[in-house]
Amino acid sequence: MSLFTGQHFAILGAGRSGLGAARLARMNGAEVTVFDEGDPQKLSTAIAKLDAENFRSVTGDAAKALQVSDGDFQLVIVSPGIDESWPLPQKFTQAGVPLVGETEFAFTLNHTPLVAITGTNGKSTCTELIAHLFTACGRPSVPCGNHGISLSEITASGEHYDVLALEVSSFQLETIRTFRAGVNIWLNFAPDHLDRYPDEAAYFIAKQRIFMNAMPEDVAIVRAGESVHTGAAQRITFSAFGAAADYTFADGSFFHQGQCLGSAEGIRLRGRHNMENILAAMIAGQAHGLGFEEMLKAIATYEPPTHRCELVRCWQGREFINDSKATNLHALEACIASLDGPIILIAGGKEKGLDYTALRASIQDHVKGMVCIGEIGPALAKTFGDLVPCSIAATLEDAVADAAARSVAGDSIVLSPGTSSFDMFTGYAQRGEVYRRAVMALG
Repeated sequence: MSLFTGQHFAILGAGRSGLGAARLARMNGAEVTVFDEGDPQKLSTAIAKLDAENFRSVTGDAAKALQVSDGDFQLVIVSPGIDESWPLPQKFTQAGVPLVGETEFAFTLNHTPLVAITGTNGKSTCTELIAHLFTACGRPSVPCGNHGISLSEITASGEHYDVLALEVSSFQLETIRTFRAGVNIWLNFAPDHLDRYPDEAAYFIAKQRIFMNAMPEDVAIVRAGESVHTGAAQRITFSAFGAAADYTFADGSFFHQGQCLGSAEGIRLRGRHNMENILAAMIAGQAHGLGFEEMLKAIATYEPPTHRCELVRCWQGREFINDSKATNLHALEACIASLDGPIILIAGGKEKGLDYTALRASIQDHVKGMVCIGEIGPALAKTFGDLVPCSIAATLEDAVADAAARSVAGDSIVLSPGTSSFDMFTGYAQRGEVYRRAVMALG
C-alpha cells in the first residue's frame, strides 16, 4: 500500500509548484484536486497541463465559492506564492485540514542531500553556480526550488542526483515545519517584499527560518557581518568586501584564514558580490568533500547568466559589462559597488518616479563618468552632473560608442540602467542584447 492511499489532498496553486506537488502526492497514493482562484483564461496553459495528466482542477469563481467540510481533505499543500492567511487556504485550515507548503511536503519525501540557499540578492546565481560546480566535479546536481524546477518535481521525477542546489525564498520558508538542509547558505539581507510582509522585521524572521531545525552536524554559511541566528549549526563566514571572515576574496584571489586557495583568473563572473557567491559555493562543496583546486577549475567553466553583471568583452584593455537586469536602484548600486577600478556607467530608461539622489554617494565613490539614456536620461544627467562628467545618448548604440571613446585602458564600461526598459525596448533582455551587439561591433 502506498503512503497516502485513501487520502484526498488539496493543492493550492495551479503553477509549476502546484503541478509538481500534485504529481508527487499522486505517486504516493493520494487523490488530488488542484485549486486556484485566478482567472481561468489566464490559467489556460496551467489547466491544460493538469488536464493532460488527468488532475481535477477548480479555478476562478468556483474556487472562490468553495466550501470545505471536516473530512473532505486530509492535507492541503500551498504553493509559495500563496499566503496561508489568505481566504482560500483559511477555508481548509478552519475545517481542520493540516496545511504544509510545497517545499515542506517535498522535503518529507526527498532522500537527496540538500544545499539550501537564501538571501535577498544573488540567490539564483549562487544556486546555478553550486549545481554547476558539483556536476563539473562528477557529483550530479541540479538547481531547483524557487529557481526553475520545484523540489516536488525533482522528487517525483525519479532522476538521480548526488546533491540538490535548492533556492529557498521567504515565501517557501514561511510554511516549513521539519525542513532541514545539511548545508545552508545565507547570502545577504536587504528590505524587500514589503507588499507581502507588514515590515522589514517580519521579512527577516521568515528568511531566518532556514536555520530553525539546524543540528550541530549541519553547516551555516553566512556572509560576514550578517546578524542572523543560525541555531545549532556550525557557522562559517565569507566576505569579498574586506570584512574579517573565515573565507575571503582579495587582490584577485580566494583565501581561507590567510592561506591562498587560488586565483579568480579565468572566471567569467564579475563583481565582488559574485566572488562572494563563489566563496559560498566552494564552502558548500568542501562540506561535501570537494577540493578547492577541482572546484576552481569547475567554476572557470561556468557561463554566468546573461544580463546579470555579465562580462561581454575585453577590448583594448577595457571590460564591457552587461547588467541590463538591474531594473531598480538597489541592483544598480550593488553592481557598481562590487566592481574594482574606474567605471563609466550607462544608466537610464523608463521614468518610474524613482528618487535617484539616494545614489549620489555611490556614484561619487565608484563612477568616473556617465552616459544617460532613455526617458530619464536628462534627469539623471542633471542629478549627477555636478559629481561626474555626464552625457546623454539618444540610443544605446550611441551610448556604447560614447562610453568607449571617453574610456581608457583599465576602465569598466557598465550597462546597469537602474530602471526598466520599456521606453526603448521590449524588456531588459532585449536591452542587454542590443548592448552586447554594440559592444561586439567596436573595432
